[in-house]
Amino acid sequence: MKPILEVTGLRVERGRTTILDDVAWSVHRGEHWVILGANGSGKTSLLKTLTGFLTPTAGEIAVLGQNYGDSDWRALQLHIGVVTSMFAAAIPLAETALDTVMSGKFAQLDLWKTTTRADRAEAMRLLRLVDATALARREWVHFSQGERQRVLIARALMARPKLLILDEPCAGLDPVAREHFLSLLDKLARRRGLSAVGSAKVKAPCLVLVTHHVEEITPAFTHALLLRGGRVVASGPRRALLTSRRLSAAFGHPLRVVRDGARLRLAVSRP
Repeated sequence: MKPILEVTGLRVERGRTTILDDVAWSVHRGEHWVILGANGSGKTSLLKTLTGFLTPTAGEIAVLGQNYGDSDWRALQLHIGVVTSMFAAAIPLAETALDTVMSGKFAQLDLWKTTTRADRAEAMRLLRLVDATALARREWVHFSQGERQRVLIARALMARPKLLILDEPCAGLDPVAREHFLSLLDKLARRRGLSAVGSAKVKAPCLVLVTHHVEEITPAFTHALLLRGGRVVASGPRRALLTSRRLSAAFGHPLRVVRDGARLRLAVSRP
């Protein structure tokens, strides 16, 4: 089967600065990836390129075998759901969670299209999935950061994407809220399917977690992509990559991986 996402020879330049250089990466069905790297490693730039907000200088990006540039970019974009804090400022403060989730069907921020009873039923089902049913009629302005992240996940799932990218979703969460949110991610990653409206079934999306905190990687994530200076340091199964040697190379500093139950943490050597 063709990869859900395939990136080949991706290069992004702005002026004399090379932001991404010869990035190659592919995501197949059933895989859940974490993208790791220090600040400035290219994580956000790669995300912006995948979602059409940054135009590549060279290389190809294919979703379900269709290349950006050869197919309708807007149609391909619907296959990639994104959860990022960048969206938060564009959501009207008075918009309810239910409307925010339904806006995901149309790739809108600030819902204006007419919705149906089936849309509302699907949005409620997704709010239940992310444990946010009680927020349905509440307005965006009254949500905590953790609540907003749950609503944004439900919104991204509304379009039934094949790939769901989470851009540093734990930023700004307190330790308790972070653990609750990571439990939700682990539950989503372990689901084999998501029931849709009516009797239809849709496959659960592959997850991509963008972070620079090893502590946020739950056991359900199967693969890792390590970036440094806009280039791929390594990619593949997490067991082979989340090691002291590999992560020291990615972060450019001596690190030691410590197992903490089912999760990992990093011990950083003093300068």
